[in-house]
Amino acid sequence: MNRSPLASRFAAAAALGFLVAAGASGQAPVAAATERPVPGSVVKSIALDASVEERILALDPEHITEADVRSTLAAGPTPRILLFHGGVYPVHLLMESFSRFLTGMGYPEERIRDAGDGSLSRSPYEPGDRQAGLIAWYYEREGVRAILVGHSQGGIQVVKILHELAGSFGDKLRIFNPLTGEFEERTTIVDPLTGRERPIVGVSVAAAAAVGTGGWALALPIHWMVLSRVRSIPDTVDEFTGYRIGIDFFAWDGPGLEGVKTFYAAGKSSVRNVTLPAEYSHVFVPGTAQLAEDPALRDWINAFDPENPARSSPLPQQGASNIMWAADVWHSIKRHWTLEAQRFVRARRAATN
Repeated sequence: MNRSPLASRFAAAAALGFLVAAGASGQAPVAAATERPVPGSVVKSIALDASVEERILALDPEHITEADVRSTLAAGPTPRILLFHGGVYPVHLLMESFSRFLTGMGYPEERIRDAGDGSLSRSPYEPGDRQAGLIAWYYEREGVRAILVGHSQGGIQVVKILHELAGSFGDKLRIFNPLTGEFEERTTIVDPLTGRERPIVGVSVAAAAAVGTGGWALALPIHWMVLSRVRSIPDTVDEFTGYRIGIDFFAWDGPGLEGVKTFYAAGKSSVRNVTLPAEYSHVFVPGTAQLAEDPALRDWINAFDPENPARSSPLPQQGASNIMWAADVWHSIKRHWTLEAQRFVRARRAATN
């Protein structure tokens, strides 16, 4: 892919900003744009206070408060979140609304924006091998595995990427560098936690979620490669959650279709299937920015327990659109953010002792 001079200047500015933000936020600093990280350099170079490490290790991943997010998790290693919007213009604005929900709940914005062009959400029409190579690039330089969230066709793309990483479509993948906009001619990375070289095929993500997946969109040729696998989740994700709306004409979903709409693990991944209220809109379900603006709704969301949602306090009558989806996804993000940060801290301590 050739960049215009303007795009090249933007990429250079983004690279500088990426490095500055990494150093200032307690995130792992990256190597130069085209330089492969030295084994062990990522876990050793992060600027992380010992007291923050202790607080991270003391966290219970299942019970993370707003204070835990803002004072502890945001000060430590933070997974890259990749959001994938649906394919019809302008639905990307709805996924950008979800990104504002995340930042309003305390997630660092620089860990949602693309390191190259600064976008908050990605197209479901980009090649899956490119996005898989991008995920490997982030992991090699940041030391924490990514989290993926897809809406409509973006959910199909999430499943496609998991299969790309699993080697379902080929036994080799190349690194994709967002700062140069080019593939690198290598099919391995230096694992940031072990310091060992490993293939990109087999790299995993911490968590993934898809909402409103299937229906007419699977008729598009770009998605045919995953048609037979769209409900099968490979071992390249620790936990996958599939959300279906009770009545969803876009995804061809409704009562009695559970048998053909249920996601299942192809191996050892943990797979959850969640049915959202029938009154939720397929198109508008990611529109959640307003939820983070209300302190009472933030408290409800942070206290939400997906294992026992009935114990949650009654919802306010106004302003709570799409809150069940937002709360469930946010709980998963907090959980895997904590687990990834703890994994990084333990690896860092092992490397520096």
